[in-house]
Amino acid sequence: MVRPLLLLAAAAALFALDSGIAAEFCILPKGQIPDDWRLGPLKDFDGYFPFTPIADAKAWQLRSDDVRTQIKVALGLWPMPSRTPLKAVIHGFVRRDDYTVEKVFFESMPGFFVTGSLYRPILPAAGPDGAAAKYPAVLYEHGHWPGGRFMYAEDAEMRRALSTGAERFESAARNHLEAACVQLARMGCVVFQCDMIGYADSTQISLEIAHKFAKQRPEMNTRDNWGLYSPQAESNAQSVIGLQIWNAIRSLDFLQSLPDVDATRIGVTGASGGGTQTMLLSAIDPRVTTAFPAVMVSTAMQGGCTCENASLLRVGTGNIEFAALFAPKPMAMTAANDWTKEMPEKGFPELKQQWAMLGAPDNVKLTALLQFPHNYNAPSRAAMSAWFNEHLNLRQTEEALKERDFKLLSHDESSVWDASHSQPLGGPDFERKLLREWHDDSQAQLYKSSEEFERIARPAFARIIGRTIPDSGTQRWQVGKQKTVRGGSALAGLIETPEFHEQLPAIYVYPEKWKSDKAVLWLDPRGKAALFETTDGLDELIPSPEIASLLKAGVAVLGVDLFGTGEFLKNGDPLAPRHVANPREAAAFTFGYNPTLFAERTRDALIVISLIRKTKAAPKLALAGWGEMGPVAAAANAIAGAEITAAVVESSGFRFADVDDIWGPHFLPGAAKYGDLPGLLALSAPRPTYILGEKEIPELARRAYGDAGGRVITLGADRSTAIDWLKQRLD
Repeated sequence: MVRPLLLLAAAAALFALDSGIAAEFCILPKGQIPDDWRLGPLKDFDGYFPFTPIADAKAWQLRSDDVRTQIKVALGLWPMPSRTPLKAVIHGFVRRDDYTVEKVFFESMPGFFVTGSLYRPILPAAGPDGAAAKYPAVLYEHGHWPGGRFMYAEDAEMRRALSTGAERFESAARNHLEAACVQLARMGCVVFQCDMIGYADSTQISLEIAHKFAKQRPEMNTRDNWGLYSPQAESNAQSVIGLQIWNAIRSLDFLQSLPDVDATRIGVTGASGGGTQTMLLSAIDPRVTTAFPAVMVSTAMQGGCTCENASLLRVGTGNIEFAALFAPKPMAMTAANDWTKEMPEKGFPELKQQWAMLGAPDNVKLTALLQFPHNYNAPSRAAMSAWFNEHLNLRQTEEALKERDFKLLSHDESSVWDASHSQPLGGPDFERKLLREWHDDSQAQLYKSSEEFERIARPAFARIIGRTIPDSGTQRWQVGKQKTVRGGSALAGLIETPEFHEQLPAIYVYPEKWKSDKAVLWLDPRGKAALFETTDGLDELIPSPEIASLLKAGVAVLGVDLFGTGEFLKNGDPLAPRHVANPREAAAFTFGYNPTLFAERTRDALIVISLIRKTKAAPKLALAGWGEMGPVAAAANAIAGAEITAAVVESSGFRFADVDDIWGPHFLPGAAKYGDLPGLLALSAPRPTYILGEKEIPELARRAYGDAGGRVITLGADRSTAIDWLKQRLD
């Protein structure tokens, strides 16, 4: 007899059984695992990150908005931290012939100081009509140059720079960061050169922690008082690059607060790690009007330092697309004989296309100086000066754009801390306090109202998981075997998603005379094997009592091997922890480029939900997650929305904030920040949800369901009652 499910379109429904049930009913030959890319090598920062231009303006707007939100979520800047008073201090005035320099420090967060040098021109600012006007401003963000603002190249390095043509003057060869700021000030810009965290005067978080972190610190891995790189920091989306970009945002606040700055003309530049900061800041802060990221925009290496990486940041995207987010505003960049050397052929042509598609082909430029190694040398700075001269409307002559010699600042003239301005305390206690206050501030914003929680948390979780309900157009059901089941029949096979090169072994069990009107997606740590009793040697498969109860009620059940369960496991061995071959124990090196195991499993569930719904195999579709798959069901239910009629979630009191292993199966960066598991339950409102394993309905979920009109959210204690509840919701 041909069952109703087989009458669906060729892409129709679903699924398979593993060797633990009956060997002859396995989808794949014994010992063979699914043909799934996720079982291969993971991507790391040295991978290949191409960018495909988007011709349709509306489609580009949607994509760029999505990537911007992903950046903000990854950096812990969704929502943005509160803009507390800067309490800026400017002191230590130094005058040179044609520019001045002052020392600056201010608080980007209470007690967390941004430090740097403020350069100002002496020449009068001029408006378009020749009248006095304010100066444009430039934020200069340095990379990993030794000493940062205090850089002083030794004699051998200085002579090499002069002999190769990289520099023209000894002063610039000693400190090219200062040379850039001096030149911009001479051209008529107010320039703030801020310290990267861990460099020069910014020592509250040390160089070793911010840039050289290698091993997890057990003493910083605690539920309530955690440090950077810990599972708790990751689950709250807290990272060095997040703090650094927030410092950059507050640096723009500082510049715009100055009475002599024209807030409509703001440039940003930096090389290497400073180029990373320039790209990210320019992508998410609309105040930037022109940008110049040097030797960093590339389809190759994306940034090898802990300060350039964050979990979630480059999953499905990369630096070329980050740069493209600035289009159609003017951006220029340089390439050198480093990881950017292929930019003329790979990366820049695509950027040129994107700018052209948005009507501004001349607003993007690459200067390829492949004769030089990684640098921000005089030829590179000359390209930057010409770009800013044009796009900040400086109207300088060609002669004025040529760098001249200058007198280097001494350490005393540069350092913001002195006898009258004491250096603030840093260290582990400060680090814990900073992260706690950052967390508390975001939580206060998140919980202002249910509407505000929904506005913030829903798009955040969509980026954390990395997929919403996908289009099922390219998904297909590869039919396997059909077998008699006590109380019904079973259809086994593989769910395939060719665009992602993924396969999911699964089995659909449906009752006699099933009318295709109601079904349950059953998520269990054992995968599809959980649907049956042990049946080796029998002619028919025997459903478990819970499945038999559902079949008797006319409900079909789909069991699926989510990634890392069932037939994904060779010889039943557990899936090994997934991380890239990087000796540094920072989660961002793996999960900044690859979804976590938890996210992969949630995405698998969403694929299956989509295939069922789009083929209309079950107008009423419920979701049930048991044991370790309970939180996965909660995440899938929250994201799937109205595609799910009702859900059972066995949480057993699980919280992402309690995960203490960055390689663990339930590690999910950002999840604790947005309400944790109760947040996922709240995002499921107003759909009926049954919760197992909680002492009481979490306050956040209770409030969300109450605000939604009191629709049912039920607290239960056993599975049999949950099954009865589920059957009632499907009637």
